[in-house]
Amino acid sequence: MKLISILNKEQWIAYVKGSVEHDFYHTWHYHSMDEGGDPFLFIYEEGKDYIAFPLLKREISGSQFSDLGSVYGYPGPISNRKFEDLDEALMDNFKESFLDFLERERNISVFSRLNPFFNQNLLIERFGGIHKNGRTVAIDLTTTIEEQRKKYRRTTLHNVKKARDYGYILKESKNLEDIDLFFDIYTENMTRIGAKEQYFFSKKYFVDLIHNDEFDCRLLLVYFNNKVISGSIITCTCGIIQSHLVATSSKFLSTSPAKFLIDEISILGRKLGMKYYHLGGGYCFKEDTLFKWKRGFSDLLLEYESWRYVTNHSVYHSLVNEQGIDKDSNIDFFPLYRALANILTCGYFQMMI
Repeated sequence: MKLISILNKEQWIAYVKGSVEHDFYHTWHYHSMDEGGDPFLFIYEEGKDYIAFPLLKREISGSQFSDLGSVYGYPGPISNRKFEDLDEALMDNFKESFLDFLERERNISVFSRLNPFFNQNLLIERFGGIHKNGRTVAIDLTTTIEEQRKKYRRTTLHNVKKARDYGYILKESKNLEDIDLFFDIYTENMTRIGAKEQYFFSKKYFVDLIHNDEFDCRLLLVYFNNKVISGSIITCTCGIIQSHLVATSSKFLSTSPAKFLIDEISILGRKLGMKYYHLGGGYCFKEDTLFKWKRGFSDLLLEYESWRYVTNHSVYHSLVNEQGIDKDSNIDFFPLYRALANILTCGYFQMMI
């Protein structure tokens, strides 16, 4: 096994690009923008086959231990072969090597979000600790646009048609002025919903993301009377469109330009040869009003899972006790000893519709 740090850009990129399937959440660039820990790529190889697992190392304050987390989104392990085609012995040997690494480095727990499009559970189930978070919504772009729209909720289709009647149009841009406009709308949305500080980004974050040279990232904007009223930053990787950031001007929420935006992006996705357009799930991945809003576009639902694994149970429970948290609490947060520090926040990235 070997570890590739964020300083080894070329090696990181080579392993990701060599994988049979990956998402932009696995890339060096996306990890280089994360401030939640020290990113590294765990590599296990046998001959020409390998498994690569991007993770974040986080020190545990006041202790000699650390734990591992993941970037926001849908990362998890990747390989140069599909997991269903990997040799059983290789996956077993990966487990042994990874457990040895966890013990040697005094990592007492691992948390990683998994990607609903890849069969990563075939590898992770060998450890145990797979947690079902909820369901997400995706649009199947391998069907025709006509078949897609037949699955729209009546009100969704009505809003899309009305948007065209209003004269809404979609434009793609990498222009700094347009990025500024979307930044302002996004920031306004975050302020309006009372989002935590960690979900506010600098203009540099937007610019660096859109202008990166490692993966396809696009800013799509909805215009009405030459004014930007809604927009989305999407990524296109290995046949998957991810809706990374979405925001709508509060003055136009009643006309649902984001529905028009999604419909138009699905058309663009077909032109780009994409197979799926992933809209994500509800707030904290509950089947709430946000989930139902997205459900109005498609009946394709994916199981979103995470890996929650404890390496050292005695230290883990000791840390939980130090925080004054009942280990049998129904708080849905992992690792539990970090729950208070994170104030039980959830992802806001897909709330601004």
